[in-house]
Amino acid sequence: MDQFTLANPVFVTYAIAASIMVLKIMLQGWITVARMIKNDAGLVNPEDIKPGPANRNPRPEQLQPLEDVDRSRRIHRNDLENIPAFLAIGLIFVAIAPPLAAQWLMYGFVAARLLHTIVYSTAQRHEVRAVFYSVGSLIVIAMAIWVLLVAISAAS
Repeated sequence: MDQFTLANPVFVTYAIAASIMVLKIMLQGWITVARMIKNDAGLVNPEDIKPGPANRNPRPEQLQPLEDVDRSRRIHRNDLENIPAFLAIGLIFVAIAPPLAAQWLMYGFVAARLLHTIVYSTAQRHEVRAVFYSVGSLIVIAMAIWVLLVAISAAS
């Protein structure tokens, strides 16, 4: 358990990276809500157009797709498909006591996800977005393989 203390710089890196990624996931949901409020549209559920304090002037067209809101939802969904794997393997990665230089994998993942979001939210070409997705994905895969190899070695 010595690996999971703030005396371990790799754990500190994980704590910072994981916190940023959790905040990223949670804030993206609020960005979607802010876009819905700004546009007074982009709702997805039929009950969302029932009159109430949050929607005093409900209209059926509020359920129509709205690119601004849907783009934020897609970014959020992409985060939810990718960040949890990093959170899980990152914690196990800390447990195998990698060298300090391995913390650059964690910083690399955070940078890749943040750049992916910037590229996605500014509607850049798919190939540009795919570069940052791929970098983040390959980092998580590398961490998982590293953990797997250490675990197999320990089991031998």
